[in-house]
Amino acid sequence: MDVLVEFALRVVSQFQSPTLAFLIGGILLAACGSKLEIPDAIYRFAVFMLLMRIGLKGGMEIREAELADMILPALAAMGLGAGIVLLGLVTLARLPGIRRDDAIATAGLFGAVSASTLGAAMVLLERDGIAYEAWVPALYPFMDIPALVLAIVLARMHAEKKTKTTGKRTSVWAIVKGSLQGAALSALILGLLLGLLTHPERVFDTFYDPLFRGLLSVLMLIMGMEAWQRLNELRRVAQWYAIYAAVMPLVHGLVAFGLGYLIHLATGISPGGVILLAVLAASSSDISGPPTLRAGIPSANPSSYIGASTSVGTPIAVGIGIPFFVALAEVVF
Repeated sequence: MDVLVEFALRVVSQFQSPTLAFLIGGILLAACGSKLEIPDAIYRFAVFMLLMRIGLKGGMEIREAELADMILPALAAMGLGAGIVLLGLVTLARLPGIRRDDAIATAGLFGAVSASTLGAAMVLLERDGIAYEAWVPALYPFMDIPALVLAIVLARMHAEKKTKTTGKRTSVWAIVKGSLQGAALSALILGLLLGLLTHPERVFDTFYDPLFRGLLSVLMLIMGMEAWQRLNELRRVAQWYAIYAAVMPLVHGLVAFGLGYLIHLATGISPGGVILLAVLAASSSDISGPPTLRAGIPSANPSSYIGASTSVGTPIAVGIGIPFFVALAEVVF
């Protein structure tokens, strides 16, 4: 009983963090009809800064780390990204009233990664003094790319099967190339390479790191407002999406947490690293995923996968998932 009480108190305490407060504040502002608008240029700059900071930090840590320690977590991240898409294919896609293309796109978005959710988790871990390997956030593309690529390939295979056309083949490389050229992954990979091949410590310490938390709070405020605005879109689609978006982030995160625990036993990865792996799996892409899927699966309804992710999936992952996995780690480790 004491463990359950402590767990509940731990979850409640996470809602008092500034990061989650800005997300909830954005939802409340939009719900009250506020006319507050944050220019898209500021949003794009905040996203760029967030991903560059994550990339630079990860690259610098990879440079100092034993590459052998990263092999197993990287393979696990790839398997989780692809596995989440396949799980959506055998669950959401088989529910009544759900179009297969919409289900595949939704599963692809939930298999991909949210940089904002990852950033929020990093801030909370640092605030609570929970150590983690700085290269763990660099697992982002290892989970993100396989999920998006697999979703697009599956959707195109389904489309070809429906039309019974065999002349045009799906180019997997074109999908991978398009994902890598996207703004989000380009910024992250650039940061990784700069951190790995150069010595950006000074610019990191004086520019990227100090601005990280402030810009993240702006990003969370924007996401809160967008979550409320897209709630109406989700209501116009099958209610199964709301159930999927509410339940599956925690399911995905629990699978990743269990896998991370096994990696902890095998390689000694820290509890903080296990938490971040679970958060990566629980998150759903809010930056790289939507434009990639919109271009790759044009037949899918954006209201279904973007609405499910932004309105329900992200608030669940940030507001419940992060504190849940932090509390679970305190019980397990």
